[in-house]
Amino acid sequence: MTFINRTEEIGWPPGWNRTNLPKLWQYNLHYFEWLWSLDYQDAKTVALDWIAKHRLAKDQAGWDSYPVSLRVMNWCSVFWGQYRTEVEKDQSFQCQLWQIIYLQCEWLSCHLETRLLGNHYFENGAALALAGSCFKGENAELWLEKGVSILEKQIPEQILPDGMHFELSPMYHCRILYLLAALRATGHPTLQKLTEDPMERMACALKHICHPDGRIALLNDSAFGIYNEPVQLLEYCGKLLERNYSRQDYGCFALPDAGYYGWRDASGNYLVCDAGKIGPDYIPGHAHADMLSFELSLAGHRVAVDSGVHDYEVSNTRRYCRSTSAHNTIEIEGQDQCDMWGAFRVGRRGYPIEVSWQPSAVGFRLEAAHNGYQHLPGAPIHRRIFEWNPEVGLKVVDRIESTRKISANSRIHFHPSCRVEKVSGTEYVIKDENKLVIHIFGDCRSCLEKTTYHPEFGLEMFRQSLVIESPRAESGFYIGIEQ
Repeated sequence: MTFINRTEEIGWPPGWNRTNLPKLWQYNLHYFEWLWSLDYQDAKTVALDWIAKHRLAKDQAGWDSYPVSLRVMNWCSVFWGQYRTEVEKDQSFQCQLWQIIYLQCEWLSCHLETRLLGNHYFENGAALALAGSCFKGENAELWLEKGVSILEKQIPEQILPDGMHFELSPMYHCRILYLLAALRATGHPTLQKLTEDPMERMACALKHICHPDGRIALLNDSAFGIYNEPVQLLEYCGKLLERNYSRQDYGCFALPDAGYYGWRDASGNYLVCDAGKIGPDYIPGHAHADMLSFELSLAGHRVAVDSGVHDYEVSNTRRYCRSTSAHNTIEIEGQDQCDMWGAFRVGRRGYPIEVSWQPSAVGFRLEAAHNGYQHLPGAPIHRRIFEWNPEVGLKVVDRIESTRKISANSRIHFHPSCRVEKVSGTEYVIKDENKLVIHIFGDCRSCLEKTTYHPEFGLEMFRQSLVIESPRAESGFYIGIEQ
């Protein structure tokens, strides 16, 4: 089995208790997403084996509420959807399936993740609603009722007016949109009515947080290869809603509730700037210390990229991926904008202030600041101006307001395909498909570093990063295609 880019020999049927492996790896095993790739007999074999050998007990990974939620939806969809004909002819197996679905839904109903909330709680509600819609009877009606009750409260809470999921991760945004689509696809009138508006808003938002290569921007906890690819997901949503999401909108875009602003054009230029909060105050577990960061594609190729996410363990790579130094923004006095600790914890945190968005037909100007460093001596405030014109490129101006001298490092992390060379103390070139130029202004020193890039869980790639050290109050850089 290979999950999160880690392959383990665990036998067939799989050994279900793998406590020596990372929790996320164990969870993926018990999600049973892989069940969809099996023929009926193999799917039946592993289901019966799991039922017999992974019984409900304390500290069983497969009985945590989150994997229970995903497994219930996968088992219902595979066995009563993909293999419904076979299951209806197999009365003994159907009886065992019903008993285990009953047990899992009853267990889940009593162990909802109200402590974690966020996408976990949404999964709980979706699982109960989907399972409840699959069956007749008093128990199914109670699951459906409880699931709908959760979703009725969580949809307006978790899906912002601009359509973004409130944890501000494009990866989890895809997952929540898929859940809405799966619920709508049941055909149940209550679920269809509940999902139509949020699906429409989320699908429109998803189009804005994808690069020209069709894949998501790696903002906050985001990685490739976990959830449905955006193109496939938008096509599926389009069929369910009778919409056409394949047509791309060009020019400026704004998701003001999320704080994401940017540009897209037919030449393959794409820019997304983050002038929003790191995430919800009560659930910032998937947030990064990345205020006023950005990602950039030019002529269809990723140029400036976030660092992605390597794991969900308390590890050095987890610490790095969440840090300010792993993002395309300014780090002051070698510290993070927010107090990131543990694998999912955030203590002190900053907030964006004075956001001004000025779009036009030929580009935009975005000005914003944040107070994440005000606790430091001198109470520094970082102000950043993004000026974008596709004919010229991206210009970024940074101002540090402080009552005392401070040290500040601005970083630009390049995609591994970019080969960066220093021309002078203020100029660099990037040899990609196109020749790109970077010009630094202000009294700055700069150098190239080798850093790590984690576009998928468990994957580490090396790349070049430009570090601009500025002792002055104002500095900046320009990135563009050499004409």
